[in-house]
Amino acid sequence: MSIRVVLVDDHTLMRQGLRLLLCEDAQIEVVGEAENGRDALRLARELAPDVVVMDISMRELNGIDATREIRALPNPPRVVALSTYADRRFVLGMLDAGASSYVVKTAAAADLKRAIAAAAASQSFLSPEIAGIVVAARNEPAPPRPARPAIGKREREIVQLVAEGQSSARIAARMHISPATVDTHRRNVMRKLGLHSIADLTRWAIREGITSIDA
Repeated sequence: MSIRVVLVDDHTLMRQGLRLLLCEDAQIEVVGEAENGRDALRLARELAPDVVVMDISMRELNGIDATREIRALPNPPRVVALSTYADRRFVLGMLDAGASSYVVKTAAAADLKRAIAAAAASQSFLSPEIAGIVVAARNEPAPPRPARPAIGKREREIVQLVAEGQSSARIAARMHISPATVDTHRRNVMRKLGLHSIADLTRWAIREGITSIDA
């Protein structure tokens, strides 16, 4: 039986290349593609794939938050992170969200196939480039984190969309809520975080990995 895979990346050429690459393997079947985390969550529900190959930096809903929501589904698929990022924040963010494997986009094609096979078998795979980050994180005591107000899942989604320049009306239409509700969530987040402008909110979202400059 083949491993059913959904590809998630905001670049069409990347998805097309990955599809061609993976279709060379008779053990892998690409059953769907998504260009953002929100569509990935929908396809995970509709198609029930075995594995989702997930980019991190995407508009609408980033890969870390999408992974967290996908892994909360009943009988969730496994998630393989595939990203240009190899720094500690993104690696640990994806693994903490529930990804079982992490592959950098500069890795060999065989690494991605191994990661998918490992994920389907409920095992883990890490690119050599980032394995040291994970080992160090496991062996070192976690550094103290400054206390900060928690924001909810919906607030995080709204923060990402605001930081990406979406208007309240467009966010409301996408999330099926009213523009006034969007504005209320935005004001509440800014009040919790002590932020005073959209520019401050955008900088905070980038710093926290909710969005990125190149999203």
